[in-house]
Amino acid sequence: MTTPGVPVTVVIAAKNEAANIVACIDSIRWADEIIVVEDASTDGTADLAIQAGARVLQQPFTTIGLQRNAAIGGASHDWILVVDADERGTPALAAEVRGIVTDTAGAPPLRSYRIPRRNYFLGREIRHGGWDRDKPVRLFKSIFRYSSSRVHESVETQGPVGEMQSALLHAPYATIDQYFEKLDRYSQWWAEDRFERGRRVGAGTVVVRPPLRFLSMYVLKGGFLDGAQGAVLACLAATSVMAKYARLWGMTRQREPSLRDEK
Repeated sequence: MTTPGVPVTVVIAAKNEAANIVACIDSIRWADEIIVVEDASTDGTADLAIQAGARVLQQPFTTIGLQRNAAIGGASHDWILVVDADERGTPALAAEVRGIVTDTAGAPPLRSYRIPRRNYFLGREIRHGGWDRDKPVRLFKSIFRYSSSRVHESVETQGPVGEMQSALLHAPYATIDQYFEKLDRYSQWWAEDRFERGRRVGAGTVVVRPPLRFLSMYVLKGGFLDGAQGAVLACLAATSVMAKYARLWGMTRQREPSLRDEK
């Protein structure tokens, strides 16, 4: 007898993820519905997703959060599970999600849950440096939506948020080149977001913030315990901080000439 699918809609926002999309879908095939929302991929992502059994929604890109919101709006189920193309579900996660979304115990249920992520970098699981605290809200009722932030988008929930025990497996960077490609996009988006909210920084911030991030990640949060990968990640994190604040500083000078001598 075939076990019915878990009554949840999985939402995957993807663009040019041909290398990941099939494995991702295979890992959460236990879900009753899978929606891949994408924006004109050129590597066959959409076709691969359809062949793997997902429903594909074409949506012009503005932010990742709004991409996900478009898919949530078309979901067939009351519960949403958000998964990225570079993440993988597990049987343990399936069982825990099923228990939550089919709960009939009668107690007032929570409406959103954090899911821990086990993060991998160049072949090694990263257990320190702050990556071990990675627990985004990923399972929630379909009444909720994501914020419109370009970077660090989050679900705008109401009420208490639960925390699941089972994890998503996450390997965000297959190569160092991928890290720098994402850094270029995300640092620009981050700076644009902060500038639009009125944030301004001086050159001193660009100088001070990167080494502080390295020390925090590598020393205070134990990144050195993750070996060579931990050292490289701390250096990359410092580089990312430098890129974000340097771009914000540059926007301040370019767009507000009156502040050039002050910043």
